[in-house]
Amino acid sequence: MRHAKKRLQLNRFTSWHDATINSLARSIILNQSIKTTLHRAKASRQMIEKLITLAKTNTLFARRQAQKVLGEHKLVNLLFNEIGPRFSKRSSGFTRIIGLGKRRGDNAEMVILELTEIKKKEAKPVKHAKEAKEAPTQAEEKQESKEEVIKDRPEGHGLASDSQSHRPEKVKKPQTKFLSGIRSIFKKKSDSL
Repeated sequence: MRHAKKRLQLNRFTSWHDATINSLARSIILNQSIKTTLHRAKASRQMIEKLITLAKTNTLFARRQAQKVLGEHKLVNLLFNEIGPRFSKRSSGFTRIIGLGKRRGDNAEMVILELTEIKKKEAKPVKHAKEAKEAPTQAEEKQESKEEVIKDRPEGHGLASDSQSHRPEKVKKPQTKFLSGIRSIFKKKSDSL
């Protein structure tokens, strides 16, 4: 009998249930925010809180316990070096669940499960001012050279062809018939001979 064994079973066998929880914990540590169902978020929240509590102690034993769940040294180092120190002042409440509404297909309640203190990702570096200025100057030079060529020509001669020549030509893709694709899938060995 399962006295005092209450937990969110997620309609899975024990090994499958544990694998699901560990997978969600890995995803949270790697991405810091994931979109999942409400029941999976509630079930995995306990494991994530335990891992972050281990990361706050930062001992060899704690690292080995985290290694059992995460399975990768890279994720263990990320947990202990970046995420653990971020939560050093908190005693609990390391994750939060934000509701998104119901999923269209099966009406499951969807949520975002994320860490409460997320490190913001760095923005992509902006191009230097020199690179930004060089691109318009090259375009301006081309425009000026076109204007000089047009000025050298007699009036009304060849202007229509210039406007057409600068337009990119449309390349037509070869049309493939639907049935030819199906035939290749169901091709018999005798057909290839």
